Amino acid sequence: MSRIVRAAAIQISPILGDDGLGTARKVCQAIRDAAEKGVKLAVFPETLVPYYPYFSFIQPAFRFGGEHLELYKRAVVVPGPVTDMVAESARDTGMVVVLGVNERDYGTLYNTQIVFDATGEILLKRRKITPTYHERMVWGQGDGAGLKVVESAAGRIGALACWEHYNPLARYALMTQHEEIHCAQFPGSLVGPIFADQMEVTIRHHALESGCFVVNATGWLTEEQIQNIARDPGLEDPLRGGCFTAIVSPEGKLLAPPLTEGEGMVIADLDFALITKRKRMMDSVGHYARPELLSLLQDRRPAHTVHYVGENEPYSALTDEVAP
Repeated sequence: MSRIVRAAAIQISPILGDDGLGTARKVCQAIRDAAEKGVKLAVFPETLVPYYPYFSFIQPAFRFGGEHLELYKRAVVVPGPVTDMVAESARDTGMVVVLGVNERDYGTLYNTQIVFDATGEILLKRRKITPTYHERMVWGQGDGAGLKVVESAAGRIGALACWEHYNPLARYALMTQHEEIHCAQFPGSLVGPIFADQMEVTIRHHALESGCFVVNATGWLTEEQIQNIARDPGLEDPLRGGCFTAIVSPEGKLLAPPLTEGEGMVIADLDFALITKRKRMMDSVGHYARPELLSLLQDRRPAHTVHYVGENEPYSALTDEVAP
């Protein structure tokens, strides 16, 4: 009998202006609500905690210094109070949770995706490898160490954030690790309807190419939140639309109606037999690959700003380790 996992892509609004714990509490409540519906995997939007830096999209950099500093104050330290809360909820409900946060690592913020196993253990903490456009003024860059697929209670999970899905080699890095469920996160409430259209194409294509399920979550801003962020009616429209919370099968089919407005959950049962059905026809990292012609080189070493070498132990730059 094929394995079936019930998944939820959760479209949700942050709580703006608090210390970040308010949004985390809202996440935990959503986890409990999903558990009552039999969900075993929940995916939340990009940098939901404490909130996506929408201000950076509608303001020039020299004007949003104050808001950037406020984001520093509210950002998530890993591990810390926010991850402890979410880990407890994951453990109590027996659910795998994928959460996007603004992570603070001393003087730098990162767009970080965290995968919690059903035991509450953090299986993966990865950082977006290249912040997009306006985001480069907000976040630092991640590294190849986070381009990993992890084994969870829900299956083999890979994750990318937003326009990382337009980096075919980043997607291929996860595909070569045989991801069964790809967890995608976008900010939502950004750019307008064209963003949702592009998102649909992107996630459906990855499902087909990878032969995996895609669970995609986008954020949502209320009208009041849009007005508070924009502070100018002329800047409000760029903060509307752009939501496409959805779940896609390995055959590229939407498994439930997508959510494009408001808060809510898209829930579907993932039948893993569909992975084999798709890959029997086209396995892009197996029988359909031509590795003698085309292959990927991935540097998975964590990026370090300092390398320590002990006495009489020469440093090997090739391996990032002390040479024997």
